[in-house]
Amino acid sequence: MIGSAGEIATLSRVDFYVLSDASPDARLRFTCRLAEKAYDQGKRIYVLTPTRAEAQRLDDMLWTFNERSFIPHEVAGGNAPSHAKVMVLLGEGEAPPTHRELLINLTNVLPPALESYERIVEVVDVDEERKRLSRERYKVYRERGCAMETHNL
Repeated sequence: MIGSAGEIATLSRVDFYVLSDASPDARLRFTCRLAEKAYDQGKRIYVLTPTRAEAQRLDDMLWTFNERSFIPHEVAGGNAPSHAKVMVLLGEGEAPPTHRELLINLTNVLPPALESYERIVEVVDVDEERKRLSRERYKVYRERGCAMETHNL
């Protein structure tokens, strides 16, 4: 994003959530909780997944993870959401402009157009290779001047 003086704007914040839970779906369950919290705050969220199949798994979990609430969501098809009330989009491509308040990155790479998001959350599980790759992204975010915080859970 280009600022008024032509300088490149930086993200306001990047949070790394480092999970200690080694269960297979820990990252997805935690992502559901993050999405619910952001939705409760009125945020539009994009969850960047490594594959469409992973987006579909997360879609299924969002329907069932909390029986007391519903989060309007859908798997993105590369376009804007099907309805204005869809607050959470899931997909493996770049987020539409409507859903750039919060990006939850579940991939092992930097998100495309990362400067266009108000906030990015990186969810890191116990997998050693994913931890190594998240440290690489951490360095890039730091080099770009992002305000960062790490949460060990």
